[in-house]
Amino acid sequence: MSSNTALLEVIALGARDAERAQEGGADRLELVADMASDGLTPSQETVRSVLGATDLPVRVMVRAENTFHAGDVDELRATADRLVTAGAQEFVFGFLTEEREVDADACRALLKEIGGRPWTFHRAIDRARDPLGAYDVLAELGCDTVLAAGHAAGVGSGLPVLQRLARRADGPALLVGGGLRAQQVHLLRAGGVRGFHVGSAVRPGGWDAPVSVGAVREWAELIKG
Repeated sequence: MSSNTALLEVIALGARDAERAQEGGADRLELVADMASDGLTPSQETVRSVLGATDLPVRVMVRAENTFHAGDVDELRATADRLVTAGAQEFVFGFLTEEREVDADACRALLKEIGGRPWTFHRAIDRARDPLGAYDVLAELGCDTVLAAGHAAGVGSGLPVLQRLARRADGPALLVGGGLRAQQVHLLRAGGVRGFHVGSAVRPGGWDAPVSVGAVREWAELIKG
């Protein structure tokens, strides 16, 4: 993502979401399961079906449970290996230590499995003790994107941190998401943010309903207009 190119990433739970997000003008998908747990690893079958339904880039979540601690790293590595076998080419993961630092060891363990493929460090950064310092660690790890709201409570509380991250001239691209509202986009764009991530905002019927083509189109027009 160049500094001048806007990007809209949409959360998908399956092939139907992928098709509808692409029709609405999304640029990339984040593929997850179980949004009641804030997004866990999807099945290999789901990965294959989504990759067959869209030609958009698809970033696949590697997360075993609703926590930002790595837990069983060997199992995470096995999961990443299965996802690669299913065809995944891009990934989303992120772990913190008990001290709320980036768990660089756990990240490196997964990096060995994904073999240089691009990856997003997800909203674990919003729980980090020092989000700006965490950004430096992620740059050293070769992360190309950080998904952040700037605060654990969401974008509305995280604007000051997001503005500081957006001013950085190097390191991972900033992707803003987590309670993102349409009325926040103008301010974020003015501050240099070019990447936006939406989930419930494009599902007016809730998580049990599919992505809305019309809602995606509205967001695409908003961030690129």
